[in-house]
Amino acid sequence: MLIGYARVSTTGQDLETQRGILENEGCKKLFVEKVTGTNTKQRAQLYEAIEFAREGDTLVVTKIDRLARSINKIVHELAEKGVNVRFVKEDMKFDRSNEGISLQTLLFNILGSFAQFERDLIVERTTEGRERAKRQGKDMGRPGQDEKTLKRAIKLYNERETNGMSVNDIVKTTGVPRSTLYAKIKYYKLGEIFM
Repeated sequence: MLIGYARVSTTGQDLETQRGILENEGCKKLFVEKVTGTNTKQRAQLYEAIEFAREGDTLVVTKIDRLARSINKIVHELAEKGVNVRFVKEDMKFDRSNEGISLQTLLFNILGSFAQFERDLIVERTTEGRERAKRQGKDMGRPGQDEKTLKRAIKLYNERETNGMSVNDIVKTTGVPRSTLYAKIKYYKLGEIFM
């Protein structure tokens, strides 16, 4: 049986692309999750996939870095169960029945190291970019709401019994996000400063 495993690290990344690839590869069962690849302890779907797989099955993953940084450990754990692992993008398959297991292990170690190196470079460049922007005085957070708009939103919130506005109405009218509105209300103790 072909078993698919898909993972993204952030909400901005797209799981549907990975799902489509795995379905096109013929996977009958999919395990999907949104969790960082740096820590396998929180990867419940990965461990369910490993538990689900039986001898003769193949775990199909779209790219080598989607599996984990500790790829060697996972591949060997699956191999001990008689489960093969295939990476679509790299067009690689780790198959215990093949000759040259030592060469396959070497290739997986090299590819896993490159995936980790690439990740480290991305983190390093992102950190450097943030630090450079901060030194230049650029604001790195979400654009804030101006004080006048916040005061208006809190005033509308405090007067919602008389003005008949719901929180959704206030958010739409002022453009202040719901989370910001609640945070400011809590901070200003339900508007005692703005009354």
